[in-house]
Amino acid sequence: MKIKLVPGDSAGTVTAFYLNSATEAIRDELDFEFLGNRSGQPYTVQTNVYAHGKGDREQRVNLWFDPSADFHTYSILWNRQHIVFFVDAIPIRVYKNNEARGVAYPNAQPMGIYSTLWNADDWATRGGLEKIDWSKAPFYAYYKDFDIEACAIPGARSNCNTISNWWDAPSYHQLSPIQARAYRWVRLHHMIYDYCTDRARYAVPPPECFAGI
Repeated sequence: MKIKLVPGDSAGTVTAFYLNSATEAIRDELDFEFLGNRSGQPYTVQTNVYAHGKGDREQRVNLWFDPSADFHTYSILWNRQHIVFFVDAIPIRVYKNNEARGVAYPNAQPMGIYSTLWNADDWATRGGLEKIDWSKAPFYAYYKDFDIEACAIPGARSNCNTISNWWDAPSYHQLSPIQARAYRWVRLHHMIYDYCTDRARYAVPPPECFAGI
């Protein structure tokens, strides 16, 4: 999806683009959440992964451009090996399939695609310190050029269980060397939060945090 985010003073708003299984108790979900800001501050994108009802796997990256000035491309690769979140073809998050370590992975149920723009000023901007300025409302985000390549449910369920889909090809089982360098650059220069290093929440990091890329 190409998205142009809420311009100006967007503090307290969240623009979300995500996949969701619509099964709350055993929810699978892959989230892009764009956290609004006060004018002139960096725009933050939060990613999260829910698998079999378990979430709390947030990472946050400050975008290195103004995403409200023009459209940028946000995409997700989801296959049996890993989930990769991309911004303009640059990977910003890799979540590997670690079922062998006892970590749930979203691979058992289909997901639909959704987008929302909502009030989250109790947490979204500086931990809820910055509230929505309703004098700036209404708030708008813009979308275009949506594209999806996947196996449809129902009707082509058997296609999901084959290895003939391009996203299951060996070249998509891991990042390319160029992608891996770009991913390290993002983590080094733009990542501002990773649940794996949050010792207040996890005295012992979850097992998937040791998997690397």
